[in-house]
Amino acid sequence: MQKEIILSAKITRFRSAVEEFSPFEWYRHHLEHEPIHYNEATNTWNVFRYEDVKRVLSDYEYFSSERVRTTISVGADNEVGSTPERINLSSDPPLHRKSRSLLSAAFTPRSLSLWEPRIHQVVGKLIKDMGDEPIIDIVRSFTSALPTIVIADLLGVPSEDRFLFKEWVDHLFLPFPIDNIEDIQELKRAAAQNYYNYLYPHVAAKRNHLTDDIISDLIRAEVDGDRLTDDEIVRMTMFILGAGIETTSHLLANTFYSFLYDNDQIYAEIQANRELLPNTVEEMLRYRFHVTRMDRTVKQDNKVLGVELKKGDVVVAWMSAANLDKAVFADPFTLNIHRPNNKQHLTFGNGPHFCLGAPLARLEANIGLRLFMDHFQRIEPVPGFKLEENLTPFAAGQTLTHLPMRVQHW
Repeated sequence: MQKEIILSAKITRFRSAVEEFSPFEWYRHHLEHEPIHYNEATNTWNVFRYEDVKRVLSDYEYFSSERVRTTISVGADNEVGSTPERINLSSDPPLHRKSRSLLSAAFTPRSLSLWEPRIHQVVGKLIKDMGDEPIIDIVRSFTSALPTIVIADLLGVPSEDRFLFKEWVDHLFLPFPIDNIEDIQELKRAAAQNYYNYLYPHVAAKRNHLTDDIISDLIRAEVDGDRLTDDEIVRMTMFILGAGIETTSHLLANTFYSFLYDNDQIYAEIQANRELLPNTVEEMLRYRFHVTRMDRTVKQDNKVLGVELKKGDVVVAWMSAANLDKAVFADPFTLNIHRPNNKQHLTFGNGPHFCLGAPLARLEANIGLRLFMDHFQRIEPVPGFKLEENLTPFAAGQTLTHLPMRVQHW
């Protein structure tokens, strides 16, 4: 059944792309004055404080992932662009266990140990391709390319097709605007069909030639005697791996933006002490991931959040706002790579639906940034850069399309 898409733009009403890229004042207002807010335009409840967000995401007795209305606009409304009915990650426990177990076969510690040297190779090639140019566009040459090539490699499909992958994923993860919804739907349908037509033959061929890649792992996966079909593998990778491309690309681009414009001392500080890098990645996930949200449907009338919630109500949990809650994070609106508890962020969710790809995103970010720093001693902003001209919508708000910077080699 096709879900009704709730337009998040009707909730946020950001006045510009720049405001959506840095929505700190919007979050501050809601955290301080409207921590639980009913939005009449969308008929949704919205929660912002850390403990409330965590409760909504994890308490499936009251808040269900099975929903007919959602703010998540990923995928398309044709059959190939929707999740298979039998593998339903939007179900609640205990039904959710089997679906997640089948898919988690591709994200095991064994997989991560196999992927690490391959990520090193991809990063090394991208850095080499930058040459000795004094100014580079870090988005085009690195942050967008890295996760796309890695995902193509881990799928076991030709990396030269990565531009096709990126275009399809970009379309599948577009948010719906208030206007021109049908135009976006058409883009999504075409992207889903093209992705499906491209990947299905690769999956079918893999069954007789299993190797060390994600598709092979998913073919091998078995839970309670059940295995994934070729159709299910193609359609599920569209969502999981698409999210992997978008998440890591966004994280890396925003990290470089922070190095240049939020605090231009951080890059040098990490250069002097590389042990700060993992904590820096977590702080970027907390502070610079912007508009992550997830919604749930109320399963039964309750007052667990302190307001009257009725069965069928939609509750939107704003994880990015929770990451700025002063009850959990001291001085939350300051970027602080020394923050001792920043790994408590909720960017990847919480509870039974915690993001499967979180370990891969962290691994790519840490390897990518460390090897980049091995090659480039300093980075500086390029005068004349206009943020508002270099943003585009994606599933979690606005993301950078270009970010030029001056680099100094070792």
